[in-house]
Amino acid sequence: MPTDMPSSSLIGRLLGGRYGVWLIFALALVVAPLLFSGGLAVTMLAQMAIAIVACLSYNMLLGQGGMLSFGHAVYTGLASFCTIHVLNSIAAGSPVPVSLLPFIGGLAGAFFAVFLGFVTTKKAGTTFAMITLGLGELVFAMSLMVPEFFGGEGGVSGNRAVGQPFLGITFGPPIQVYYLLAAYAFVCTIAMYAFTMTPLGRMLNAVRDNAERVEFIGYSTQHVRYLSFIIAGFFAGVAGGMYALNFEIATAEVVGAARSGAYLLFTFLGGATFFFGPIIGAVLMVLASVLLSELTKAWLLYLGLVFLFMVMYAPGGIASLIMMNLRVARFGRLRELLPTYLGLALASLVALVGAAALIEMVYHLQLNDSGQSQLNFLGVPLDTARAAHWTGALAVLLAGGSVFEWIRRGFSQRWGAIQQDIETALQRKAAG
Repeated sequence: MPTDMPSSSLIGRLLGGRYGVWLIFALALVVAPLLFSGGLAVTMLAQMAIAIVACLSYNMLLGQGGMLSFGHAVYTGLASFCTIHVLNSIAAGSPVPVSLLPFIGGLAGAFFAVFLGFVTTKKAGTTFAMITLGLGELVFAMSLMVPEFFGGEGGVSGNRAVGQPFLGITFGPPIQVYYLLAAYAFVCTIAMYAFTMTPLGRMLNAVRDNAERVEFIGYSTQHVRYLSFIIAGFFAGVAGGMYALNFEIATAEVVGAARSGAYLLFTFLGGATFFFGPIIGAVLMVLASVLLSELTKAWLLYLGLVFLFMVMYAPGGIASLIMMNLRVARFGRLRELLPTYLGLALASLVALVGAAALIEMVYHLQLNDSGQSQLNFLGVPLDTARAAHWTGALAVLLAGGSVFEWIRRGFSQRWGAIQQDIETALQRKAAG
């Protein structure tokens, strides 16, 4: 790609042909709190805006650069602590506007990425992953050992409703905070998409695909990874600043391995090979951590099972399933697959019910403090003391799983035939 691409050409490529998609995205951000106006809904929407920026920044490393990081929360978390300290300085009289706090978090994330990324990006592959894991554990340990900055176990808290109101906006009400975070999410999403079309973004893809060839044409793969790492650190810092502004607190949890693992898991589930995949993953992350965690104590186990299922049957994530089916629909063959999709969905639902019944009985047996063996599962009374209930749940799981596998094998053959027909049609079109 030429390095002297005019800015107007880049903007034209960014918006040309995709203007409607960005318009729909902006409209969704604006209308969402009007449709879901409850306090919990607005809070979840704000968390989704934060998660979108965080997952997209992580995908700059994983999906675009092939860099598997186990310590991405270091940059979001450290930026959250820096943002909280700046927020407290505003309360003490600093003239910094509250609306700039996410940007300040981005600068903090880039600052830490400059120093830590210089060491991290010297290696690639498994070594890179292990270095990020070690740095993540190091920062988490420091969060409990340096209370002057991290605040100890209680963390550092602040008050976002400080400073002079601007046009009556104090950022006290959650709806005001949401629209500020939504604006940052929209701008950051466009900026990260624009990065994918820059020479550096294209070269990062080349480093991912064939690092040796990149070295042969005269580029330093370490420099490409390092510069991209700093940019990803900036956007991760923006997400950290948004987090601090929304929750008004930063604790050791924000730099922990669990947070980094969540970014990895949900970016993969959404689809790391497509730009919009992490957006899907970010929405799922909030739904799982807020809603699913309220429904069952075993929500983390369910997430693990879903992750295992996706690795086995859809390693490209949800985004890849969407794109593949859109391709089939473009050639008018999707209707042929609808009955099979319905059968797979029903079989999956049956297997899920059986697995969920077993899981809930195990958790009830282990975590029940009352000593009662009965529990209510989806309106059906279950008794952990009765072998028939365990046998019945296992039978439902095996029946659903067996039917799913039987349908899936036939579907694989049908899917392969359709893909072959599409490729043949494309070759004929190209030849004609």
